[in-house]
Amino acid sequence: MRRKVERTDEEWKRELGDEEYRVLRQKGTEAPFTGEHYRNSDNGRYVCAGCGRELFSSDDKFDAGCGWPSFTKPIDDIEKKMDTGHGMVRTEVLCPDCGGHLGHVFDDGPKPTGQRYCINSASLKFKARK
Repeated sequence: MRRKVERTDEEWKRELGDEEYRVLRQKGTEAPFTGEHYRNSDNGRYVCAGCGRELFSSDDKFDAGCGWPSFTKPIDDIEKKMDTGHGMVRTEVLCPDCGGHLGHVFDDGPKPTGQRYCINSASLKFKARK
């Protein structure tokens, strides 16, 4: 799949902060309960910190108690792939425009979707509704 946003590793390093780069480009995970968006309850949209694509709405955010921002669904289609790292089988969630690692999706969320998109704050920027 051809990405809408393609950069070299050096370009990503220049454009992203250290934690954003570690999470988005190296598939890192921030420590639970530490991300800036975990407790955010303002109205708005969460966009990819790498490319700015709108990913999640505050309307679909909920407190899963897991330590990361959690959403019942993305705004639009999102890329998913199997992740077998760390001795687990999970579904990784990636930005469809730049391929940045966002987090994982699990089937233990609330109704109506039953899904929990567990997303790293470092992979997101928040844009408040005006």
